[in-house]
Amino acid sequence: MPRMVNCVKLGKELPGLARPPFPGELGKRIYNSVSQQGWQLWQEQSTLIINHYGLNLADPRATETLMKEMEEFFFGEGARVPDDWVPEGEGGDKAAPTKGAPDKGAPSRK
Repeated sequence: MPRMVNCVKLGKELPGLARPPFPGELGKRIYNSVSQQGWQLWQEQSTLIINHYGLNLADPRATETLMKEMEEFFFGEGARVPDDWVPEGEGGDKAAPTKGAPDKGAPSRK
């Protein structure tokens, strides 16, 4: 049976990571507080950040930037996904709701 954690990103109890993702205090914090599904979200987000900023992870400053972004992603103010968020591919034909964007299939509110 997988180890369960109360995921800080998704706000529910889900299977946790098998081991800390990297050494150090932040790695332990993520191991104790982030689910496998939450970690997958970070992996997708980190790819966007690396590409957007052109980070070279051989540069210690780039690694530091990515670590700060990771901490903000999981533990920063407003880091938890909205309650009505649905992972891509799990919501049937509808895309995941985006905060502030109207649902195309929803009736207009006048």
